[in-house]
Amino acid sequence: MQHLQRLQLLESWLKTQFPGKSFTLSPASADASFRRYFRATFNDGTLIIMDAPPQQEDCTHFINIAKTFAMAGVHVPEVLAQDLTQGFLLLSDLGSTTYLQALSDAPGSADQLYCDAVDALIKIQLASRPGVLPDYDATLLLRELNLFPDWYVAKHLQAVLSAEQKVELTAVFTRILQNNLAQPRVFVHRDYHSRNLMLTLPNPGILDFQDAVYGPVTYDLVSLFKDAYIRWDEERVLDWLIRYWEKARKAELPVAADFAGFYRDFEWMGVQRHIKVLGIFARLAHRDGKDSYRRDMPLVMDYLRKACKRYRELGPLLLLLDALAEDKPDATIGYSF
Repeated sequence: MQHLQRLQLLESWLKTQFPGKSFTLSPASADASFRRYFRATFNDGTLIIMDAPPQQEDCTHFINIAKTFAMAGVHVPEVLAQDLTQGFLLLSDLGSTTYLQALSDAPGSADQLYCDAVDALIKIQLASRPGVLPDYDATLLLRELNLFPDWYVAKHLQAVLSAEQKVELTAVFTRILQNNLAQPRVFVHRDYHSRNLMLTLPNPGILDFQDAVYGPVTYDLVSLFKDAYIRWDEERVLDWLIRYWEKARKAELPVAADFAGFYRDFEWMGVQRHIKVLGIFARLAHRDGKDSYRRDMPLVMDYLRKACKRYRELGPLLLLLDALAEDKPDATIGYSF
């Protein structure tokens, strides 16, 4: 009922923007938040309307970051009209072909598409300066990590951690944060992956940036190359990462001078993100009824376990994951009931 009422309000608002013009509305996409997107089709083209209920979402973040990223020289939707009271934005349409769709249809295009994505990311990072976006600080990073015990372990696996396991998990979280917070900081999109990158001219079109922050330089690379929705061979990811690192150094971005150190930062940042994503996917499934995210858990868990195996300091986390898998045999493949 609430969705229907929102849709009626949205349609009425759109009619005030285009009096006398006819259009049809169709769903464009929905994301993991309360936002919904609709495509308005007119005789002479299409536009996108964001429906962001003001009780749950703040459109000003989207508007401000769209301006910031546009000034950096990347392709983001243009905000054409706004009604912050009702929570509506009218946006230019970047099309309907996501990177995920393009890569599924033409896997051979991956090198060029990821080259474009890296070039756009470097433009965003070069525009970075403190005080513009919220800090990706210890409080926020830890809040994200705690989604794992709260939602993945307790709700999804219905498991209870022992006192010793809780202590070990806290200690591992501290080690992860020490690495993350020591990394150089840049603008971070925070969900720079195949569902939020569009095949456009110029390429890529970038969506879903409203939660951008100022944080670790490797974060968006993890989102891009260790994508929760598409798997690439580790050798290929390593090649793409080296290409980014070489371009970043040439552009004088604050990346480690030694690639081995840079790769370690990338891996440890990935551990933070994968732990968070498992918690978020569990929350989406159990709180919000978005069961489709369960099928994406196995890949994220695989990323996490492989990284834990490579670093001795992450051994206690691997032992915990093993214990959870023994208690819930389907844990490593995204346990569902």
